[in-house]
Amino acid sequence: MRMMNDFLDYLDYLFPNPKCELIYKNDYQLLMAIVLSAQSTDKRVNSVTPIIFSKYKTLEELKNANILELENIIRPVGSFRKKAVFLKGIATRLVDEFSGVVPRDREVLESFPGVGRKTANVFLSEFYHLPAIAVDTHVERVSKRLKLAYLNDSVLDIEKKLMKKFSKDRWAKLHLQMVLFGRYYCKAVKPICRDCWLKDYCREKKKNLD
Repeated sequence: MRMMNDFLDYLDYLFPNPKCELIYKNDYQLLMAIVLSAQSTDKRVNSVTPIIFSKYKTLEELKNANILELENIIRPVGSFRKKAVFLKGIATRLVDEFSGVVPRDREVLESFPGVGRKTANVFLSEFYHLPAIAVDTHVERVSKRLKLAYLNDSVLDIEKKLMKKFSKDRWAKLHLQMVLFGRYYCKAVKPICRDCWLKDYCREKKKNLD
């Protein structure tokens, strides 16, 4: 219990008002930005989304976009051929089936091209403010280092454990805080450990402080 309180206190100290770092103006722009962020960085995604949404100003235009032109725009984020298909597919379904509005139903969202559980959780939490914890690489790394999960746990195992350990009204904020903590402090390479309030709970304390 003490560890959990220390954890939340430290995250609140570092990130009292955490914000999603993806740039977006509406529901579909956020969903597409999250899809593009898979195996990429928010910085790279933010470098291409303004180009996409200035060239294709509506979902109808995105639905009918030339796939090669779209690929060329999103090339910097990686897996650009697959992701271009995802964006066109999302635009098509939103136009044809949902009157241009991204649904707030998880199962429906997960039926969209390129949208898995993590993407759906991020979107629902950020846009509709629904309680959810999305486990990306940062959340997974932090959870395992701080013994909130076992090393061999799957991302779904980790999600369930975090949901059980922390109150529901903290989930959305906690997700953002853990992402930022993993991105800027508890990094995969050269984590900033020496002044970390949580180092005594960390599996890798000795390795990173030697």
